[in-house]
Amino acid sequence: MNSIEAQPQPQPLGANMVYCQGCGKHIHNTARSCPHCGANSRASGTNRTKWVAAILAFFLGGFGVHRFYLGQAIVGLMYLLFCWTFIPALIAFCEFIYFLVISEDSFDRKYNNQ
Repeated sequence: MNSIEAQPQPQPLGANMVYCQGCGKHIHNTARSCPHCGANSRASGTNRTKWVAAILAFFLGGFGVHRFYLGQAIVGLMYLLFCWTFIPALIAFCEFIYFLVISEDSFDRKYNNQ
């Protein structure tokens, strides 16, 4: 028996399947966690980071850019509409501090698994 034939060949992934980051098994691309190992899957959400959100809130928060980044276009438009009052800039500074102290898991649950 040839040693190449004895090894299992990897199966091609279907259109809706991805590899789990934890165990490497096939999971559906909308799964929030792997049914085999329980690892969180980022395939179902977006790949936003709290650090980018914090930087955007600090430098461009008065215009609501961080809210557009987080997928909250309505809130971003409200910031943009009232940017001349400097109230959105004050709120954005508070959100900047919030993004710095929130944990990665809490940020992911709130903004990446929508």
